[in-house]
Amino acid sequence: MGPSLAALEAQCQSQASKLTLPLLLKRNAEEYAGAPALSAGDKTLTWAQLREQTAALARGLGALGLTRGERMVIMMSSRPEHWSIDFAAVHLAAIPCTAYQTLSTEQVSYVARHSAATVAVLEGAEEVARWRPVLETLPALKRLIVLDASAIPAGDARFVSFAEVEAEGRRLHQAEPRVFEDGWKAIRPEDPIAMMYTSGTTGEPKGVVLSHRNAFYEAIAVDLAVPIPMQSPSIAYLPLAHIAERELGFYRALYKALHMHICADPAGVVPLMAKVSPPAFFGVPRVWEKLAGGLRAKLGTLEPPQRDAILSAHAVALEAFRLEGAGKAVPPELTQKVAEVEARVLKPLRKMLGLDALEWASSGSAPIPVDILEYLGGFGIKVLEVWGMSETTGCATISTATDFRLGAVGRPIPGVQLRLAEDGEIFVRGPVVFLGYLDANGQIISAVDADGWLATGDIGTVDSDGFLTITDRKKELIITSSGKNIAPSKIEGLLRAHPLVGQTIAIGDRRPYVTALVSLDPDAAPLWAKAHGLAPQSFAELTRDPAIRAELESLVASTNARLSRAEQIKRFEVVPEAWSPATGQLTPTLKLKRRVILEQYAERIAALYAND
Repeated sequence: MGPSLAALEAQCQSQASKLTLPLLLKRNAEEYAGAPALSAGDKTLTWAQLREQTAALARGLGALGLTRGERMVIMMSSRPEHWSIDFAAVHLAAIPCTAYQTLSTEQVSYVARHSAATVAVLEGAEEVARWRPVLETLPALKRLIVLDASAIPAGDARFVSFAEVEAEGRRLHQAEPRVFEDGWKAIRPEDPIAMMYTSGTTGEPKGVVLSHRNAFYEAIAVDLAVPIPMQSPSIAYLPLAHIAERELGFYRALYKALHMHICADPAGVVPLMAKVSPPAFFGVPRVWEKLAGGLRAKLGTLEPPQRDAILSAHAVALEAFRLEGAGKAVPPELTQKVAEVEARVLKPLRKMLGLDALEWASSGSAPIPVDILEYLGGFGIKVLEVWGMSETTGCATISTATDFRLGAVGRPIPGVQLRLAEDGEIFVRGPVVFLGYLDANGQIISAVDADGWLATGDIGTVDSDGFLTITDRKKELIITSSGKNIAPSKIEGLLRAHPLVGQTIAIGDRRPYVTALVSLDPDAAPLWAKAHGLAPQSFAELTRDPAIRAELESLVASTNARLSRAEQIKRFEVVPEAWSPATGQLTPTLKLKRRVILEQYAERIAALYAND
């Protein structure tokens, strides 16, 4: 019998109470000095080199005036410099915040103003172009560091190149190395380590502030549940503004001295998995859907005897997987059959895909269809769901290969408690719950109640074995199949600002991109048509008029310019009806009945995604 949950929690607490990012980076640079830390293309940094670059950048940032408690916004892709500049800010006890590269200028303005960032780190010309229009409205911003020096505007002293900051910092560090070494020792586990912004579902985005203790307690607890060897290979492919990548790619990587292989283009994840063979991999549902689709396509190209052998083995493994996923015992005779098809068919197939070393495959950020889990499970690829949020430092519940239920998101990690409110809302308490939200005045405001419980906004159930299932979202949040969190109300509000639009609904939950249905305003649409010289026609005819379609296409284009790439509307459809409480699509207070609309227009919505 293994250790109790209380013993596991005590173990996590004991370790996390002693760890900080600078301490772990120093350990890795000393104990694993020549071992690879980060690889991107043909470039690899060892742990010793990563710490040296971090030290130089910390001194360089300090020379620019970045100090304890100040915020630094980073807008660049996943690349080694992202790791080192983030770590450098942490060594100064400043708070780094990665912003999605896809943010519009309007969204950049909000994040920069709310965070009161004193330093921004940008990758190149595209990022500079989105920041320049709002610079005069950002009095707190002192300097902008640009990785691509050629993108720096001529004559603007606020901008400095990444290389210059690093070179000056290296000079300072070589002259006085104790300044760096002594500086970080004042950092404590309860101090902030990073901040990230929510999607702003119920209003403006909120800055979620995490502590060193949050980050490393999560890393320790996850490793207890699904351990991997020190210095294992791992893959970083999600944006570093995403809590999953920040936790796994930064903090767990530090804790286990992992060799991170950076994949800047998510489309290259599956081929990189075949090359790297990681023992653990977190994928958003879209990654697993693509893998399943690739396997189906590959099977279709095989000769019947080979295909039939694989499908026969798949059926055997799937039967066992379903029993395990229902919490039932697998009969000995079936266990024997699985072992035979594993050795003969399935393991060689996984080896070809680079998945033969995979001990823990997980999915999160959005729900994943059970049929995808079953399809992959039949190949011996057990993709197990986890659940959490930025405010819980990543996963609060976890599934393991020997302890899971299909359709559920696992049990709480050690030290985390769950309770359900009367309406089914999930409340969380424990060491992974964040410090609080950044207030506009710079204070960190706790979001837990007097007893330490955090309201998550998700609705769920817990079965008799303690497995959590997510059934709904209290906050109307779209989570695409790529794991992007999107607030539909913001998109809908921008569209409704046009007089032609009476109501609209943004769609995209569990789907690859956002689409929309538009219902014309029954009063304003005829007036607009008349003002624009259109012939008198019925409301239904107006919904099909090419001139109105062209106007709405222009509206969508202008709306997309104000949205991040993930939020942008790829396709839309004008419905032939006006929505109202009487027709059932709206509540008496004119709010969308989302489920009613999604059911009523299911065929139209399916058509918007038909060619993908």
